[in-house]
Amino acid sequence: MQIQLNKFEQYLDKTILKRGLLYFSNGHVHEPEEVRPGEYEVIVEGSENYTVRLTLKDEFITNYDCDCPYDMGGACKHVVAVFYYLRQDELNLNKKKSKNGKTVKPVKQKTIAHQINELLEKTSYEELKQFVREKTTGNTQFRNLFLSSFAHHNSHESKELYAKQVKSILRTVKDRHGFIDWSASRFVGKEAANLLESARKQIDSLNYQSAFFICTAVMEQMTQAIQYADDSNGDIGGIVDSAYEMLYEMTQKRVSELLRKQLLEYCFTAFEKGIFSGWDWHIGMLDIALLLLKTEEETEYILTLINKAQNSASEYQKEKLQTFLYHILLKTKGENTAEEYLEQNITNTSLRKIAIEKALENKNYQKAISTAQDGIVCDQKERPGFVSEWYDWLVKISLAQNNKEKIIEYARWMLLYNFRHKQDYYGILKQHVNPENWKAFIEEVIKDITQKKHWDVERMLADIFIKEEWWDRLFGLVKKSPNLNTIEEYEKYLSKNYAPEIVQFYSEALIEYMKKNMGRDHYQNAVKYIRKIIKLGAKDKADQIISYLKVEYPKRKALMEELGKI
Repeated sequence: MQIQLNKFEQYLDKTILKRGLLYFSNGHVHEPEEVRPGEYEVIVEGSENYTVRLTLKDEFITNYDCDCPYDMGGACKHVVAVFYYLRQDELNLNKKKSKNGKTVKPVKQKTIAHQINELLEKTSYEELKQFVREKTTGNTQFRNLFLSSFAHHNSHESKELYAKQVKSILRTVKDRHGFIDWSASRFVGKEAANLLESARKQIDSLNYQSAFFICTAVMEQMTQAIQYADDSNGDIGGIVDSAYEMLYEMTQKRVSELLRKQLLEYCFTAFEKGIFSGWDWHIGMLDIALLLLKTEEETEYILTLINKAQNSASEYQKEKLQTFLYHILLKTKGENTAEEYLEQNITNTSLRKIAIEKALENKNYQKAISTAQDGIVCDQKERPGFVSEWYDWLVKISLAQNNKEKIIEYARWMLLYNFRHKQDYYGILKQHVNPENWKAFIEEVIKDITQKKHWDVERMLADIFIKEEWWDRLFGLVKKSPNLNTIEEYEKYLSKNYAPEIVQFYSEALIEYMKKNMGRDHYQNAVKYIRKIIKLGAKDKADQIISYLKVEYPKRKALMEELGKI
């Protein structure tokens, strides 16, 4: 999110602000550099040195990032320390004084980009070459970056050339058992991202051949690496996704005929050999291939692959393969043949959606309705999760027909039984039910919801009470189950009329919470709720809770520390 620099304290947690200020005050912010106008790169000293990058535009911080492991959302203490650095003059922080006692203003430094340009102008060609030779000999990261950035000038450029670089990255982080731990996976992800950045530049320069080599090398090596890495954060898998998306993007470009054939051949080979077997990228190879088909021979070959693969494919894969076949038939055999195939495989959810959508576009409402209703019958036992998909289509069809009775019937069902709202079913109902009948209608809906034995009943009722602004009923709902999460979720709707009661709910729930939970994370959570009580205007109650906790749990040192920060 964008943060106004001179008001950044308003956006961030007080605890993080205190820690960030402490880091700045203790001199842990080192080497602040303006890489380009408004773009900063800063080293912040923590348990190790972390790099903070941020962009400042018109006194707004438009982007920030830190390579520390903090993942709790928002800015970390290292980023906040840099915020304080940028505002140190305004906030009168750590200002140096001259001998006469006046403030010494720091000299405005040139940006890194400016400094680099000056040096490049003054450095000879031979000096630069010697520098690169030395750095590529002793610095693996620099060597890999150099090779990937300029490999397109290499007459021996190939996928294998880039694969060696990826293997080199992986080799440097494996432990003695050949495993890559979580933090090492993050490093691998960042290094591989540099390679993909080179691929992006090649695509932008229309050098698709190099991008093809980079992306395929990264995909293959990273897919193998997942097998022996802790990729719980998705750093490695995310890189494969990005490489795949670049390959897919290239199919939309005007690539040479030679590269088109190379891309197509790669997709066929990767699928046949199962290079990405077990992952969505396996089927994805055929998805890319579909966009590259030109000749009858190529089409026949992919049909052979699809037919052969269906024998051992999972249910999900079979549906994907059938959908591919439909699109191939539509492209090569015409609409009638494709339509016939679609009807023969209508139990395929993707094909059923296509059939309904086509019928709706052609205003063949009866066919659209019967296809959706057949989907309900077909899926209600084996795949009940898809039933709401077909009811949603029935709502769309009824809206297209302006069939008020059916709109109400289907939208009511979706409001009661669907948990992934693709449309505003409540709004649709309110628009089509006669206003004089609305209160009785929605009370019947509430009655049906109440009788349902489902974990989400309270949330469904709360949604209605909020939309109708029935605050007394919403309060009654919270009162029945006043746990901290529920109170917090609905506080903003109730605090105007029920502030004292909300404070009491928080107080009682907080005492129970502390009986059952220990550890700094839980103590920080408790402090968060105490602050909420203060914001509700009940500082006395907050002080009572703090005093109670100090008396009740005097030996919990971490709790005492967190309470001391309020």
